[in-house]
Amino acid sequence: MNNASPDSASQPWANGLYSILRHGTTLTTCESEPVKTPGCIQAHGVLLVLRLADLTILQGSDNTQQFFGEPLSVLLGQGISRVIGAQRQDYLQNMLQNELLERNVVYAFTLEAREGKAALDVCIHTMDGVALLEFEATGRQAGQTERDYFSLLKSAVGRLQSATGLRGFCERVTTEVRAMGALDRVMVYRFHADQHGEIFAESKRDDLPAWLGLHYPATDIPQPAREIFKKLWVRPLQDAAGSLVELVPLANPDTGKPLDMTHCALRGASVMYTEYLANMGVAATLVMPILVDGELWGLIVGHQYQPTYFGHQMRAACELIAQVVSLQLKSTDALEQQAYRLKVDAVHQQLIAKAAHDGDLMAFFNGEPTLLDAMQADGAALFHMGRWWCVGRTPTDVQLDALAQWLNQRAELDVGARPVYATDSLLQDYPAGADITGVASGVLAVRVSRLRQDLILWFRPETAQTIDWAGDPNDKVVATGVNGARLTPRGSFELFVESVQARALPWSIMEIESALRLRLLVMELVVARTEQLAELNVDLTTSNEELDAFAYVASHDLKEPLRGIHRYAHQMVESTQGLDPENLQRAESLMRLTLRMDSLLDSLLHFSRMGRTRLDFEDVDLNSVVADALEMVGVRPADNRCTITLARPLPMARCNEVHVREIFSNLISNALKYTRQERPHIAIGYLAPGEPGLPLDAPAPSSDQVVYFVRDDGIGIEKRHFEQIFRMFKRLHGRSEYGGGMGAGLSVVKKVVGRHGGIIWLDSTTGSGTTFYFTMPATSPALP
Repeated sequence: MNNASPDSASQPWANGLYSILRHGTTLTTCESEPVKTPGCIQAHGVLLVLRLADLTILQGSDNTQQFFGEPLSVLLGQGISRVIGAQRQDYLQNMLQNELLERNVVYAFTLEAREGKAALDVCIHTMDGVALLEFEATGRQAGQTERDYFSLLKSAVGRLQSATGLRGFCERVTTEVRAMGALDRVMVYRFHADQHGEIFAESKRDDLPAWLGLHYPATDIPQPAREIFKKLWVRPLQDAAGSLVELVPLANPDTGKPLDMTHCALRGASVMYTEYLANMGVAATLVMPILVDGELWGLIVGHQYQPTYFGHQMRAACELIAQVVSLQLKSTDALEQQAYRLKVDAVHQQLIAKAAHDGDLMAFFNGEPTLLDAMQADGAALFHMGRWWCVGRTPTDVQLDALAQWLNQRAELDVGARPVYATDSLLQDYPAGADITGVASGVLAVRVSRLRQDLILWFRPETAQTIDWAGDPNDKVVATGVNGARLTPRGSFELFVESVQARALPWSIMEIESALRLRLLVMELVVARTEQLAELNVDLTTSNEELDAFAYVASHDLKEPLRGIHRYAHQMVESTQGLDPENLQRAESLMRLTLRMDSLLDSLLHFSRMGRTRLDFEDVDLNSVVADALEMVGVRPADNRCTITLARPLPMARCNEVHVREIFSNLISNALKYTRQERPHIAIGYLAPGEPGLPLDAPAPSSDQVVYFVRDDGIGIEKRHFEQIFRMFKRLHGRSEYGGGMGAGLSVVKKVVGRHGGIIWLDSTTGSGTTFYFTMPATSPALP
């Protein structure tokens, strides 16, 4: 029946019949006022309520004597012809039968001046079974020409259509409305997501203070008032300090209900609202809503600093311009968003094309463009292949790991088609992120792979937003009057500054949708790349098998003639008759070369068998494996030629014992060989997942695996040789230096590690020593 809040049962109007004059100063909350049924009108006009069936006057404002020369008590129960005449009554009857008047205010006619009474413009609409007639003085002086609002409106709409950008459009709106209404100040008042308002654009007299950029708390426009603005296009208040006139009777005698005045131009204004205007020094207002998809985007607010007549033609022009603005604002905002979207999508397409060409997603971060060139963000990060790839300002890898772990538990990222999380205040959801608000108060995250939980993240920093409030937004003033305590509007509109911490600029719907589209593009690229790699792996497997077979056959078949050459050279040396010293030396050189060639073929055979033989895994004590490897290379506990250190016992591991022993024996042998120390020191150990100690440039997959290492204090290796030392028969020194060798040991080690599903790398400083690290993820170690 009215807009009373749940606590209205305790209010003086508990029977449903509210009157601003009687009850306006008893309000304890803004939300409790029944603004649709105020029971009063502004005193500059007259309201008559008619029964639709016979046009009998059921209710009226108690000021008919002033306008019609007859008291309301005489008019109640009479036909409307007593006020407007029979001819005008017939005209009204015809309008009611042929025009759409339900909740639609229409100008009917002008009632001529008579007996010292001013001419009155009459407007009509119907509501809930009654007709509402509003009578207002025309405001026109004798001989005065009415402004050509059609031409003014036509020109204004043309200029609005030429405005560019959302802010430019809103600025043009204020200029046009101010000119049309000859107003002192016009503002576009925009509502934010939390419903507080901001002066987004302004046109004013030069002598007035600027309010552009000021913010007003949501409570300044209560929810009931907002709901009314969704139902009408213009709300005039000609004299904020003017008197009110009560409706008599307050209840419709036919229904017993209060009158809904939502669409009445004469509807009385709340005491709260008129006091609010008085506090600002405003005498008259003209307010129009801006609606986008039926929701209140904002308001066009006109202020006058003296009481002002707003005629129905001027109001009709403003009503139409409000509708035009609502429609065009939506398209203007859409065009601005579309241009941004096209730019974002174009950059994303470039990134995908570059990634497809380069063969990996690192193209998002290398060269131009990068992931930051699309979205308006300060930093971006991608978790892919077990590590973070970043551009711009982002949290550290450790902070990113913690954030990702938290994000992957969010329900939003488990939504199949839309795994996205967006916030402009991460700290509210993620208290552990207090130390990253400087770079990541705003986060937009999409999941690229559910299996590996790969993520793409965008970051916006904390915007230490300084909001200029028009007075303290928390100021609630309670006054005590004849009717007890009541809430009053803020009396101070001085600048009140509030700093909003740990909050970033919000992500738009368009940005969220673009992030989801990029996710789909990345997934399509990964699928295509996976299929391509699968085909290449099949070809590579076939090639490797053929190469291993060839190496085995070639090395096997070459050994037999090589033995014959060696035997023949040996016989020549043994039988020194007939050989001069020069030829004897040649025969001895031939023997040495055949022995070296035989060793090379043995290494090649061993390497080829490494790829051909099946590996059987079993649970192995790696401490025993290392002990056997030390014995193989000739290191015994009582041996003083070196120092072997195990910081702690090695774990059990499921692996191939023989081949893992070969890993350790080769690495220990190299450590003993490539040193200038009289008593070299070798450390053997492991790092469990998450333990400190790995070098900063360690491969990403090693971060969640057990990492084994062999560290020496030898001659070290220059970084430029890090890759080539793992090539077959590649030596960095002469054959006779550091004990010689074939240069096959590290190639075998790499192949063994690979067959255990792991990787091997090194960290070395020339002259100080080398550490070889390797993993064996297929071994599933059981840590002590």
